[in-house]
Amino acid sequence: MDTDADRPEEERARAELQEFLLFLGSALTAAGEAVNEIEDHLHAVAAAYGAPDARLVVLPTFVVVSLDPGRPATLEPTRQLRGGLRLDQTSAVWAVLKSARGGDIDPAEGSLRVLEAVALEPRFGRVTTALGHGLMAAGICFLLRPAPDAVTLAFVFGVAVGALRVGGRHWGRVQTILPAVAAFAVTAITFAFAKQGWADADLPAMIAPLVTFLPGAALTMGVVELSAGQIVTGATRLVSGALQLLVLAFGIAAAAQAVGIPSAGAVADLATRELGWWAPYLGVVIYAVGVWLYDSAPRGSLPGLFLVLLVAFVGQQVGNAAFGGYLGGFVGAFVMTPAARLVERTRAGPPALVSFLPAFWLLVPGALGLIGVTEYLQTDPVVGVRDFVSTLGSMVAIALGVLCAYPLVDTLERVRRPGP
Repeated sequence: MDTDADRPEEERARAELQEFLLFLGSALTAAGEAVNEIEDHLHAVAAAYGAPDARLVVLPTFVVVSLDPGRPATLEPTRQLRGGLRLDQTSAVWAVLKSARGGDIDPAEGSLRVLEAVALEPRFGRVTTALGHGLMAAGICFLLRPAPDAVTLAFVFGVAVGALRVGGRHWGRVQTILPAVAAFAVTAITFAFAKQGWADADLPAMIAPLVTFLPGAALTMGVVELSAGQIVTGATRLVSGALQLLVLAFGIAAAAQAVGIPSAGAVADLATRELGWWAPYLGVVIYAVGVWLYDSAPRGSLPGLFLVLLVAFVGQQVGNAAFGGYLGGFVGAFVMTPAARLVERTRAGPPALVSFLPAFWLLVPGALGLIGVTEYLQTDPVVGVRDFVSTLGSMVAIALGVLCAYPLVDTLERVRRPGP
């Protein structure tokens, strides 16, 4: 029976490279990168280590790698890398990728560093993390321009939901039912308060604490991948995201039936309950701090993260004013893509994906979708369908903005760094 010691050195090196590509691809998938981008990264890494003919297949739940057409392929399930990654873990994986693209790290060491990044503990404790989730909820609530007391309610609920998420982090089955449980609890308490006259039943107050369950980035990435020809992964993301919205809406519908809607105006009329023009800008600041705490963003990344979020939000507002809602999302996505790349090039800047993914929430496709589904189930089917269809249009616009920005960014990078 052969052992590693009996194998030729070249074969051992190729086996280590294959394992490295598997772990790296699986980690990038868990980080939320689009699969067409992951395949490009892995091809570049394989070429840097002398395997330009590598065959790669990246799917939502596993990665397949063969270094040559005539060699056996090996599969690595993404679930073995614990699913979605925090921003600090994503940054650590990206550091490995950056070294690997230049061939500057031994593949065996690269595999170890990827696994270390995936096993990295959060930078902040459980209490701080839960408070960060509360700030995220408050920031999103400000973006939706609610009544003032709804912001306080959203923060309190956000902390409670954050504590649930932190406590159930290592319980897979709990994570599966947590969206419905959290939606039910938040809605039931909000409606109960409203019936007692303690607080207004307000959609932003209910939706904002559920922000980390909303699949806004997944839905938009699904459209991006479909546009890039990645049919299996794109369709999978869209189905998964739609199911997540329905699970959340079910929790809200169940709570409304159990507690009862306090009044005909239980679902807030956002146009008549808005805070001032300054509220969304304050929301961007609060949301950035919340993301930094809750998702353990890398050290020194807060300024860059805030800048990308601000660029995305301002771009959307300019697009809304100039062209209307759908093109507002397009403009916001278009300008945030090069902004994220530029921030990545600064000395303390986080990887583009770290600042890029949180920016999707400021474009709010997921939040509007949940509001539409909720209205369809609870109050006004016509309004609910209209809002849900508007969300689909927003996702397409955002995805097209990202797709149109990619060639521009790639061209600018080639001009900046000429060569083959």
